[in-house]
Amino acid sequence: MFISQDLHRALTRSVLISLFTWRRAADDDPLDDEERFGWWGDSFPTVADDRIGSRLWLLRRVKLTRQTQLDAEFYAREALQWLIDDGHCSAVEIISERLDDQRLNLRTTLVLANGERLDINPDNSWQVTYAL
Repeated sequence: MFISQDLHRALTRSVLISLFTWRRAADDDPLDDEERFGWWGDSFPTVADDRIGSRLWLLRRVKLTRQTQLDAEFYAREALQWLIDDGHCSAVEIISERLDDQRLNLRTTLVLANGERLDINPDNSWQVTYAL
């Protein structure tokens, strides 16, 4: 099977918007200030609890630990779940790669309904860098 260039671009754009738009923090998310961020349009979803973006931004000031790595994977899966729910993919795979004590990269693979796999991993698109 072959993924058309248009489909590849559309899915890549969808993944980048989903991962790098700041989803509003949940009521029980720990915050380092009073700002919960989020897109204003999520206040009026056409589908109940439909939200845009990810909560990866919550990791911007945390120490890079195994829990940070698990949280990053969770937030990425949460942000991309709509691709499965809406039938664009049969699965989304998120793999985090801890390069050292200061850097964590995320890799995204979409599994399409026909079984074809699409890696969407722009270089350095998201990483946690912790300054000592």
